[in-house]
Amino acid sequence: MKLAILSRNSKLYSTRRLVEAARIRGHTVRILDPLRCYMRITAGGFSMHYKGKPLAGFDAVIPRIGASVTRYGTAVLRQFEMMGAYTPNPSDAILRARDKLRAHQLLAAKGIDMPATVFGDNPDDTDDLLSMLGPPPHVVKLSEGTQGRGVILTEKLSASKGTVEALRGLYANFLVQEFIAEAQGADLRCLVVGDKVVAAMRRQAQEGDFRSNLHAGGSAAAVVCSKAEQQVAVRSARALGLGIAGVDLIRSQRGPLVLEVNSTPGLEGIESISGQDVAGQIIGYVTRPRRS
Repeated sequence: MKLAILSRNSKLYSTRRLVEAARIRGHTVRILDPLRCYMRITAGGFSMHYKGKPLAGFDAVIPRIGASVTRYGTAVLRQFEMMGAYTPNPSDAILRARDKLRAHQLLAAKGIDMPATVFGDNPDDTDDLLSMLGPPPHVVKLSEGTQGRGVILTEKLSASKGTVEALRGLYANFLVQEFIAEAQGADLRCLVVGDKVVAAMRRQAQEGDFRSNLHAGGSAAAVVCSKAEQQVAVRSARALGLGIAGVDLIRSQRGPLVLEVNSTPGLEGIESISGQDVAGQIIGYVTRPRRS
């Protein structure tokens, strides 16, 4: 098959591993910087150029679109979709996952549990908004933050109010969630490919922090997820329309709770920790025979 990987950096571990896995399996693969792709759109058809030359004939496109280029990157991916290329993570699914509020609404509509979440716009409603959530600690999250950035723990009601007011002053979009103390600063990253979890790791926040992301200084170890955790992870990816996803869960007294669904999960940490060939699983899924 002729594959394209949308990535701004060919040297990134995840991009390199996908190229390697594709070539080992006999596929032709090309890395395309989405910001160098440009489009022609007419009622008669869709076309794409890249650095002055036409792009066509790709059987499948694997998006590795960073959060900073979401809008343009998903427009490029959508153009490939219009031109008949398959993608495991459609453009609309990526947009659903990138918007934390929208993602939480869609997950909740499917009965998938998560920390209680509140969202509001008017400063006059802040007191009642926080009362809907319950007493602190609270977790305040930017709606489009990544890798643990833009996540704040507030331990007093006054701190919650102050943080909310400050973010509103910056015209930032954010959510406020209940803090799950029994998780003890740990979460699970489940790598979903198709209808199964192919690898998982338990991430632990460093002392003095509650963010378990590796980019925020957390540590990680291989873990075997329970059947319930695997089912929740797969259901979460499916609810957003993603064939490939990193689903972050925490273990709570009421069962697994979904924190986030990542449409472009990094492969380096989870491959090295789990020992699984995740890139190979992704290529196998993308190139499998599909019903027309």
